[in-house]
Order: sequence, then structure tokens, then C-alpha cells
Amino acid sequence: MSNTPMAASPLTRAVLEIDEYASGLGWDQPARLFALVDTARLRAEEPSLAAQLGLEDESETTGLTPIEQEEIAADRPLDEFLATIAWPDAVTGCALTIERLMLPPAAEAQVPTDLDEAALARWVSSHPGRQEVRMTVAVLRDGSRESALRLREKDSPTEVLTGSDLVPGLAEALAATFED
Repeated sequence: MSNTPMAASPLTRAVLEIDEYASGLGWDQPARLFALVDTARLRAEEPSLAAQLGLEDESETTGLTPIEQEEIAADRPLDEFLATIAWPDAVTGCALTIERLMLPPAAEAQVPTDLDEAALARWVSSHPGRQEVRMTVAVLRDGSRESALRLREKDSPTEVLTGSDLVPGLAEALAATFED
């Protein structure tokens, strides 16, 4: 968590911590899902787990601790997988980090309309304006959202873009995992 700004909100700090973790793993990684838990509550209710995670320092009274979940099956569509998620009450929020290809807005008019999903993926991957991007999106039960975007060509902690509405569709899908 060395590069996360301390003045940021707990949700922003958690997103940047996850982005930094994913960056350390390198590119071409599978999607990763994280539960976000209240750090103080984790220390109080699960002290051995908190110690295992290195959270003994009680001076940090606010914050969110990301806990990576089991690997997401690569052969399953992400929306289908997210539809199966149900979080226990102890989970305050969740986050997902995923890599995708992104096209500039000008390329939208060039997209052929008659392509199936596989052909569209091939078309995007061969487009000269494509960018590889890692997106980390987090939501809380209260509706708060935060995202971090990192371009592969600008892979530096100082080049990470953050904002609450950068990936609204993914944020909606994550928020739906908290609906009854």
C-alpha cells in the first residue's frame, strides 16, 4: 500500500491498493474478485485473520481490507459469474480487477455491425488504436463506487486514473451482487 494516498477515502485507498497488487503480478492476468471488509471490524471479530493479514496496527481505525476470493473461471462469462455471488453481512463491499482492450471513441463508428462476439474480439484486438487497460472497480453496500484505470503503455503508479464513474456498467454489475 506504499503508493496509496493517505488523504484519499478508504474506498479509493482500497482500489489503489488492489491496483498496486495487480500491477505487481504483471499483465495478462485473469480477473480477480475481492471482498472488502471493515478493517476495525475484522480486527475485533477475527483477530487471528487480521494478524495473518498484517493488520495488527490499531492506529488505523478506518479503512477497508481487500480479501482476494477464489479464482474466477476463465471459461465462464463474467456477468454469469457475478450473478451467482452472494456476500455475507460482514462484507462491506467488493472489487474486481480485470484486463480488457479499449478502443478510442472515434473507433466506435468503425465497428462492423455483423460480427459475432468472437469475431468482434478479433476485430478489436487487431485495431491499430486499441489500448490494453486494467480496470479495478469497487462498490460498497451503501452505493459508493470507485475505479482505477491503468493503461499498459503507461504502466506506472503515477499514471493511474481514478474516479467513481469510469466503468459504470461493471460497477452496476458489482452492486447487483449485494441485492437480495
